[in-house]
Amino acid sequence: MMIRLAAFTNTKNNLIRRGLLHLSKSSVTYRSSSILATRSFSSAKDEEPAPKGIPYSKLTVGVPKERFPMEKRVAATPESVSKLVKPGFNVLIEKGAGTLSHFSDADYENAGAKIVEAEEVWGKSDIVMKLRPPTMEEVTKLEDRAIISFLYPAQNKELVQQLQDQKSTAFAMDCIPRTLSRGQTYDALSSQANITGYRAVIEASNEFGRFFAGQMTAAGKVPPAKVLVVGTGVAGLAAIQTAKNMGAIVRAFDVRPVTKEQVEAMGGQFLEVDYKEDGSGAGGYAKEMSKEWHAAAAKMLSKQCEEVDIIITTAQIPGRKAPLMITKDMVARMKSGSVTVDLAAESGGNIETSVKDEKIKTENGVTCLGYTDLASRLPTTSSTLYSNNIGKFLLSMGPQTTKVKDYLYIDHEDDAVRGMLVVEKGELMWPAPMPPPPPAPKADEKKDVAEVAIDYRAPYVQGAKQVGYLAGSVLTAGCISPDPAFSAMFTTFALSNIIGVQVVLGVTHSLHSPLMAVTNAISGTTALGGMHLLAHSTSPGVTALAAAATTLSTVNIVGGFIVTKKMLDMFKRPTDPPEYYHLYGIPAAGSLAFYGAGSMSGHVPEIDSAAATLSGLLCIGGIGGLASQSTARLGAVSGQAGVALGVASTLGHLHPDFATSAKIAGFMAAGGAAGKYIGDRVEPTSLPQTVAAFHSLVGVAASAAAIGDYANAEVATELDKVHLASIYLASVIGSVTCTGSLVAFGKLDGRMSSAPMQHPARDQINVGLGAATLGAGAVVMGGPEMGTGLAALGGALTTSGALGWHMTASIGGADMPVVITVLNSYSGWALCAEGFMLDMPIMTTVGALIGCSGAALTKIMCDAMNRDILSVILGGYGTKSSGKGEAMKFEGEVTQTNIDDTCKLLMESESVIIVPGYGLAVAKGQYPLKDMVDTLRAAGKKVRFGIHPVAGRMPGQLNVLLAEAGEFIVNDTT
Repeated sequence: MMIRLAAFTNTKNNLIRRGLLHLSKSSVTYRSSSILATRSFSSAKDEEPAPKGIPYSKLTVGVPKERFPMEKRVAATPESVSKLVKPGFNVLIEKGAGTLSHFSDADYENAGAKIVEAEEVWGKSDIVMKLRPPTMEEVTKLEDRAIISFLYPAQNKELVQQLQDQKSTAFAMDCIPRTLSRGQTYDALSSQANITGYRAVIEASNEFGRFFAGQMTAAGKVPPAKVLVVGTGVAGLAAIQTAKNMGAIVRAFDVRPVTKEQVEAMGGQFLEVDYKEDGSGAGGYAKEMSKEWHAAAAKMLSKQCEEVDIIITTAQIPGRKAPLMITKDMVARMKSGSVTVDLAAESGGNIETSVKDEKIKTENGVTCLGYTDLASRLPTTSSTLYSNNIGKFLLSMGPQTTKVKDYLYIDHEDDAVRGMLVVEKGELMWPAPMPPPPPAPKADEKKDVAEVAIDYRAPYVQGAKQVGYLAGSVLTAGCISPDPAFSAMFTTFALSNIIGVQVVLGVTHSLHSPLMAVTNAISGTTALGGMHLLAHSTSPGVTALAAAATTLSTVNIVGGFIVTKKMLDMFKRPTDPPEYYHLYGIPAAGSLAFYGAGSMSGHVPEIDSAAATLSGLLCIGGIGGLASQSTARLGAVSGQAGVALGVASTLGHLHPDFATSAKIAGFMAAGGAAGKYIGDRVEPTSLPQTVAAFHSLVGVAASAAAIGDYANAEVATELDKVHLASIYLASVIGSVTCTGSLVAFGKLDGRMSSAPMQHPARDQINVGLGAATLGAGAVVMGGPEMGTGLAALGGALTTSGALGWHMTASIGGADMPVVITVLNSYSGWALCAEGFMLDMPIMTTVGALIGCSGAALTKIMCDAMNRDILSVILGGYGTKSSGKGEAMKFEGEVTQTNIDDTCKLLMESESVIIVPGYGLAVAKGQYPLKDMVDTLRAAGKKVRFGIHPVAGRMPGQLNVLLAEAGEFIVNDTT
């Protein structure tokens, strides 16, 4: 049945009232006094289609004064009135309606309402908003119009019948479907029960003769009050929380065992009956229990009455008399000075001694409160909450389903509206029908669908092409190989690439940040190139370059491993068993001693190669160990041992004299001290910029070692092409890594604007710088004299550095995760080039590992961010415009919430998924987030995290931040 609200129009002599509720295919007319009332829902066929419903501007909402005894609340506040007036409603407020709630008539007038007498509210309002059910006299004044109020149709059958007889329309605020998620916004029963539960504790404390919280002073000891709450619905939970906050020992009991977790989450003790029966009823309410259960419950409650000081009861069953829970005999067992508060006194009472709206004292000195106006004793707050409930419900009728603003339309398809609709144009609509069962699955109907041709051959063709390219590249490398040493080095390079990709792809997303830190530390093996250069230096300039490479690389090694350890320690749970990774130092020290003895003996010359191989294997293990939490710290230890053995094997291979050894030791000691200083002071929120800064050091070290190696050559023109190419690549890649990393550091650390540099000639600049770099490389590859070669290398350094700076500056700060992975990869390739340059397999192995790990992470980041990897590498990042065109239009409904509603949603949810963004890092919100998660989990909620691989400013950073706060989500990330 389609329904809408019609409008009011004036005729020549009579007020013709078209409206409130009209059937779509019928019309009903009747004459009352001089008023002609017509009802018609459908428009004439020749009329233009109009929005469903009636515009707010043609409707008047009236709010009368509540006249129920002791009632101080009002159905609308100035704030809620303003929210009705703004979209167009006309609002009438009875004079003095809000006085007892501390809202003056002037406040209402300032909000846009008109202050009138009661007769005008009832006589001229299309919709009346009330709180208490209307009296028969008030319903008579309503005539055939609409009312929204508490009605309790099951108890007030005569009232409902009169509404039917008058052809009225009525919505009951007490009939909201409480299992409807959206309906929580309109749930006035809950909002008022929350206040009632709070006020019950306040009233009890006023009558109780002691502190709620226990105290121990010089004057004596005061035990804490013991409070028993019977019924743990909204009111009961509010009472538990309030009493607990005041320091009392709180016990609670309910027929619904599912509320146990809620009680315990608030610090209460849940009491259970020694009789198994579930009292959970439909719609979240309780059901009536069996006689056997009541007998068992009475036995348990009798014992509790002897122990507790205060009893607060809230148990009610919809449409029925409240169950008797505490008998006179139980009250007689209570201590003198005890207090009972019966929140169900209005519907019969849970406590046999309660008297409605009175305070009595029993013969044994127990004060029994039967007040029914507890919510009204906080009139301002209760009115504010109720007015929000009823106002939001009114504003939802129509727009919720039609998506047309400012038109009121009663839609039976709206579960909230249909559930609260009691009478519609005199027709009884309560109770709302149960939702129909889901339709049985229909047998799949065969349809003629054109078959899509599948090219089964295509993937094989593509695979064959890739295999052909790979095979051709490897064989071509063999054709241009100048000597067996290069072929052996190329084999090492190829195998290291394959191993590196496989190892990195096995690392879980949550450990990507530690992976970046480990690879960053291992990339510090550029120190081996500096050591090699120091041992063979022929000039002060070369020595200075070697010193810089060695020192900066050691900063990277020590700082990187310290940062790695700090991050992995964050993931360690307090309940984890003790770890003894220091024991791995015994075989590490033994290996170093074994190698040292063998190398110094001079009888086992191949032990240097074996030590380098072992170093490479340990570095591989350092990365592979990060595949899981259980092996991550072992991986870090393995990486440290690998780098240490690499340094030792290099010293053994070089056999430097004492002076050179002292220099190496001094430079590495200085670098190690600096690395420790930096690593110890890095905070989790500073990880991205720290890693970027460390990358720049690797870039400088690689370039310095390459330039130094070229300058150290006896005859530059006699260097072979492979050596020249290695020098050139190490210099250029190191320069790009250095400047790109510095820009990334500046953007992440706030020293530069995070906005991308949008130069109109961006691509042309990149192409020009790239061409200049390649031109300088051609000069270097020609084998020129030393001066010309150094000039060409200097030019390549300059142009490649400018290229790295410009490409990174053209990328926005939000895209830094993928930038950091690219730079990490570059540092590995620079190290790899050094390995070819110095004929050191360990550097080639480690460089290929790091280069591949960075490339694999870059691929993961690009896929996650829907970016083209080639565009990323070239600095274009897949953007061809500056975003100055028309903005994308988003369609759909925006659901807004506030803190209170969010808290309510969280507490009423069973499963919660939190999707954090980088704002968590900026605000250091991981700590309060952890507290919130602890609270939710203590309340029995299932809490998980959905973390995007690129959330934050480096891969996996948010996992580290949450781990720092003690929130372990490794197995929950999606």
